[in-house]
Amino acid sequence: MVFTATGSSFAKLLFPLVGAFGATALRLTLAAIVLLLVFRPWRFKLTRLQIRSVLLYGGMMGAMNLFFYAAIEHIPLGVAVALEFTGPLSVALFGARKPLDFFWIALALVGFASLLPWSQTSGDISPFGIALALCAGACWAGYIIYGQRAGTGGGPHIAALGVTAAATIALPLGIITTGPALFDPAVLPLGFAVALLSSAIPYALDMVALPHIPARLFGILMSGQPALAALTGLIVLNETLSVLQIAGIAAIIAASIGATLTIARHS
Repeated sequence: MVFTATGSSFAKLLFPLVGAFGATALRLTLAAIVLLLVFRPWRFKLTRLQIRSVLLYGGMMGAMNLFFYAAIEHIPLGVAVALEFTGPLSVALFGARKPLDFFWIALALVGFASLLPWSQTSGDISPFGIALALCAGACWAGYIIYGQRAGTGGGPHIAALGVTAAATIALPLGIITTGPALFDPAVLPLGFAVALLSSAIPYALDMVALPHIPARLFGILMSGQPALAALTGLIVLNETLSVLQIAGIAAIIAASIGATLTIARHS
């Protein structure tokens, strides 16, 4: 989560140079090259079912990144991550049965509602950015589900294949929207840092973790992500949030932690 939040902040610094889609293409393509060289997935044989799961996992990853980077072009990083968090939180609370589970759902909904631009005092929050962040959240849910399926019986080499599949989706869009500027040598060092921090390292760690814990629990353990995103957005990008928005992020985190305890007790 620390790597991802820091990498997302650095990625936003790339937007004036290559745009949101260009930054996504750099992130995923450079990460794919690193992971392919390190884990050499061609040495492993995959079943037909695993190949299908890897393609779905990579597709969800690519769409998630494209939607998310497009979202943070319009809204603050902390708000985007909190809204995107609808995905893993939905996975975590899917099939809720206990009354306490519904309390956490209600608390999360209150948190999400406080991030929406109900009035002029809500700050400069773009409805379009909100919609993009929610789409990223839906893809994040798919990333968790298909990542768990793809990673079962596999390892970090699965992450290399997944990121490669995601890069094949993002790279053409990056080239179309950015053109030759995407390959400017001056851009590549920051793009490489973003690729390592946002994709190569966390996705490899995810692929090691996902087969060993329930998908619901994995989603909830990401509960610190919105707070870390808000913090790095403030430090790196000088993005400030209103008191109401901070309270909303806190409510989402509290719902996540509470749901973690509930899941652990019910399991």
